[in-house]
Amino acid sequence: QVRLVESGGGLVQAGGSLKLSCAASGRSFNAMGWFRQAPGEEREFVAAINWNGVRTYADSVRGRFTISRDNAKNTVYLQIDSLKPEDTAVYYCNTEPPSQDYWGQGTQVTVFS
Repeated sequence: QVRLVESGGGLVQAGGSLKLSCAASGRSFNAMGWFRQAPGEEREFVAAINWNGVRTYADSVRGRFTISRDNAKNTVYLQIDSLKPEDTAVYYCNTEPPSQDYWGQGTQVTVFS
């Protein structure tokens, strides 16, 4: 059974940092991505990384977010720096492009000013 489990979210003051983790089990994937959904908004792409470490970012997060992966641990990370209140959302990982089969519970990030 394939599972993606996100962790690392929390309540943080604006300007702070968090590191999110996504542990995959059941199989490994070439391209993995992070996505987020703010209250009342559609889920949106945040960042992606392929097996070889090539990264892509949404314009809104480029320079503040860093995606990485540890292929040996089958885990993808999202380092979030200089957090802003508008980064408040549930953060999900999935394949890139995302599969409906792999959406998990996500991890909540809440940024207060």
